[in-house]
Amino acid sequence: MIITIHQPQYLPWLGYFDKARQADVFILLDNVQFKKNEWQNRNRIRTAQGWQWLTVPVYHEFGTKINEVKIDNKIPWRGHHLKAMELNYGKAPYFKEYFPHFQEVLGKEWEKLSDINIHFVRLIIELLGIKTKIVLSSEYEATEHKTTRLVDLCQYFKADTYLSGEGGMEYLDEEQFKSHDIKILIQQYQHPVYPQRWMNKDTEGFISHLSVIDLLFNCGPESLAVLANLERKTS
Repeated sequence: MIITIHQPQYLPWLGYFDKARQADVFILLDNVQFKKNEWQNRNRIRTAQGWQWLTVPVYHEFGTKINEVKIDNKIPWRGHHLKAMELNYGKAPYFKEYFPHFQEVLGKEWEKLSDINIHFVRLIIELLGIKTKIVLSSEYEATEHKTTRLVDLCQYFKADTYLSGEGGMEYLDEEQFKSHDIKILIQQYQHPVYPQRWMNKDTEGFISHLSVIDLLFNCGPESLAVLANLERKTS
């Protein structure tokens, strides 16, 4: 049983979903402290000039947990995000097939950041065809210490393996995992290069580490194979 754990992010990058793909259970860590200017309320998309942020405006104070962060809906951010998608991906090969999903989600007013992030993560996992079970950490009791929390969650699901991101060993207490017979795997994601809207224009070439929507709009049903660096069908 492989467990991976990550904060719910806004329209995350490819590596986020590759971790989910490799796990049996993906735990969204929604009851930890919100971090400003990271990926929990923003991500990047490709443009003719390079890239731009899509940012969800939020209210928060130091120490606020992710599932407590409220969205500032006085700012018309949802319309701005939809317009940015249309402007920059309207002529991408699979825009028409996938855009309605994002229109539907962003057509609703969301009160909390975690709610829209979790909804998008579940939606994109479904669109990619990933079968991993998704649960929220707030639904389970666990110690608040960084490593102990992860070990507690792994134990709850009787996991024998914890899949960590590349920077995991910088903060994980490996001995705690060993003492509970839980093996640590470190993700070493090799970002793929795929046909990308605007990459042949008068801008820089392929831009990596963008939101997964860049992949979906450009590669459509082949997105999971691209993301996972698997052999793809030939036309």
